[in-house]
Amino acid sequence: MRYPADLRENGSLGFIAPSFGCATEPYRSAFLRGQEVLGTLGYRLNQGPNALAGAGTGISNTPEACGAEVNEYLTDPSLDAVISCGGGELMCEVLDHIDFDAIRNAEPVWFMGFSDNTNLTFLLPTLCDTAAVYGPNAPAFGMDPWHPVLADALALLSGKTDTIRSYGMWEAEGLKDEEHPYEPYNVTEPTILRKVNADDAPFRMEGRMLGGCLDVLNVLAGTCYDRAAEFAERYKEDGIVWFFECCDLNVFDMRRALWHLEHCGWFRNVKGFLIGRPLHYGEEFLGLDQYTAVAGILEKYGVPVIMDADLGHLPPSMPVIVGSRASVTCEENDITITYKKV
Repeated sequence: MRYPADLRENGSLGFIAPSFGCATEPYRSAFLRGQEVLGTLGYRLNQGPNALAGAGTGISNTPEACGAEVNEYLTDPSLDAVISCGGGELMCEVLDHIDFDAIRNAEPVWFMGFSDNTNLTFLLPTLCDTAAVYGPNAPAFGMDPWHPVLADALALLSGKTDTIRSYGMWEAEGLKDEEHPYEPYNVTEPTILRKVNADDAPFRMEGRMLGGCLDVLNVLAGTCYDRAAEFAERYKEDGIVWFFECCDLNVFDMRRALWHLEHCGWFRNVKGFLIGRPLHYGEEFLGLDQYTAVAGILEKYGVPVIMDADLGHLPPSMPVIVGSRASVTCEENDITITYKKV
């Protein structure tokens, strides 16, 4: 596994939009304010041509233009890290225009993004053996005040920490809107973990972290970009700790998606599962809820399945170094992830 060099003090941050750009409110204002804040911290900022674009369908620009931006920024040795400007809907269409061979052969650059950016944070490790961070998109850095997750993400990129701890409270209903683009997370709910094949006694699971947004992973599975089973075999001595979270999927979609990944051979050598809070939290349909949707597929592997973790579209979401070896410790309702860059 290749790990990019640490983000330096006064280092260079690039901002690209392989999914949505920051063309509309509240994302535009939040992004611009985030740039100001990061600039005051001493970082040099490099804004890609699509960062503020909104000309595409489900992405910032044409698939060709988005792919060209990815290729330029992820092979630029002057950049320390590249952060996505937003999630979106159709980043999968950009993949055919990304030169993964060139990225694999270039000096690695950190890429960080969330949601639809799973298309890169998952494929960089599995196709290029290059670690990436499933973490906040650029507009999040415009919130005032910052939630600790933002400092945690920068600390991971800069090598100032190798350990992330869950946050204890989460947001059921956000306050950020067009009139309030800088609103911080409205954390009002305590994190209460649901566990399968584990109890409240402290335990640990270790392996390579792999996963992301299940909506996206379900689309990638079985395509020419699917090397997940090969990755699991290549790192079988480490094993895999899978992490999943959902955006648009309902409970039956979640169940079908996990069945799909299982039958594509993804869960070989699994050591455990971390499941985030789905955006449709609390949904129940025809007797199926978010817990039975997951447990019905994953319980049989006999490894810990931890649900309602601080991951996903109901923030905060713990930043994850995808591809890294990690030790995941769970004690009652707290999760600690320690990354090992090997």
